[in-house]
Amino acid sequence: MTIALPKGRTLGPVSKLFERAGMTGDAGTTLASALDDNNRALVRRARLGSHLVHLLLLKPDDVPTYVEYGTADLGVCGRDVLAEREIDAYHPVDLALGRCRLVVAGRVGESLDTTTRMPRIATKYPRTAARHFARRGVQVEIVNVHSSVELAPLTGLADVIVDLVETGATLAQNGLEVKEEILAVSTLLIANRASYKLRSEPISALVRSLRSVLNA
Repeated sequence: MTIALPKGRTLGPVSKLFERAGMTGDAGTTLASALDDNNRALVRRARLGSHLVHLLLLKPDDVPTYVEYGTADLGVCGRDVLAEREIDAYHPVDLALGRCRLVVAGRVGESLDTTTRMPRIATKYPRTAARHFARRGVQVEIVNVHSSVELAPLTGLADVIVDLVETGATLAQNGLEVKEEILAVSTLLIANRASYKLRSEPISALVRSLRSVLNA
């Protein structure tokens, strides 16, 4: 069984959750040891009972691609990434990590003018933003911005932004507020649909263990 894991801050909480679900390092060590940051190998070995597990360490945005094409049987990614990439994958477990919201945000007290001109939206989620406004019947111009998205309304680059919000503190500090919620986001275990049938034994074992841990 092969699992694609996201490098970065999510990896630590995910590895702890998998360890509680019974996964260990290949040599009987802890899973945390197998995923040690000092090791630069991008493929690690682990065990789930008698099953050998290969762990691929990827950029978060690449996880759904590896799962979609079957290179990885399972993956861990945010619901926001899955929605943006429009990947057809099964997601059997919500891992209840990284909870936040994907929202439309703009200047405090200002509404979005959709009558006199085409609004400009700054975001790193262009597909999700376009779908959201299309459902509302609003034609918009999308501007791709990958960092400090909150700057866009302040500098006139865009009218509003579509971005992830956890507490709203950063928005408030920049004179912005949530206008609409698009999507509730958390971290998901996703599965290639063919793999879910072909490797049902180890995948089902992991799914059952994770559900048991999360429901405890």
